[in-house]
Amino acid sequence: MTDTPKILLADHLKTLKLPTFLREYEKLARQCAAEGLDHVQFLARLVELELIDRERRMIERRIKAAKFPATKSLDSFDFKAIPKLNKMQVLELARCNWIERRENVIALGPSGTGKTHVALGLGLAACQKGLSVSFTTAATLVNEMMEARDERRLLRLQKQLAGVKLLIIDELGFVPLSKTGAELLFELISQRYERGSTLITSNLPFDEWTETFGAERLTGALLDRLTHHVNILEMNGDSYRLSQSRARKARAAT
Repeated sequence: MTDTPKILLADHLKTLKLPTFLREYEKLARQCAAEGLDHVQFLARLVELELIDRERRMIERRIKAAKFPATKSLDSFDFKAIPKLNKMQVLELARCNWIERRENVIALGPSGTGKTHVALGLGLAACQKGLSVSFTTAATLVNEMMEARDERRLLRLQKQLAGVKLLIIDELGFVPLSKTGAELLFELISQRYERGSTLITSNLPFDEWTETFGAERLTGALLDRLTHHVNILEMNGDSYRLSQSRARKARAAT
């Protein structure tokens, strides 16, 4: 009989989806009793623990939903390796106000200069701020939209992508797009125009984007929408990956 209240409480807490309450209440009750705290202070601490744990779980779900190829923060990015990159600009972007304003970010630079790392870092910051994020490469995104069109589910996919607060499109320009693929990507960018933020990384300067999209008129219309409210990250310089590799080898040799 003495265990009945505990069994009932555990059942109620599970029903209410309060796992941190269930896990911590006995230990915290002992601590509060030892410190001479009353029931209100005990409950306040317990609620705070539940809120902290709930926020952590929500961030983890947002990160999982974003489908990042790796979880990287800006704390691990070596800004000294890419001196042309404006560090203060990137750190300001990490506050995510630009996403609230529905602006875009375009990171330009040759392969290996850390564009993807910065994109992942900004995406992680957005998840931590409570914003929905989706990460994909340009080639993967176009292939998914073409498959969805063939399977008559394109509208559903477009609606899903249009509703994400931050869409990250990596590696634009690495693979030329077909006419249909370019048109589908243009349609998506148009749907997100002033409704959501898009972050694009590209190894090509703007004047070479026609090589990817094929048609000058389409490329011009796409750039017009992307650059209306844009933050441009110039990431020209030596390969970031190469400098990181050299640094690791130098540390290993000492």
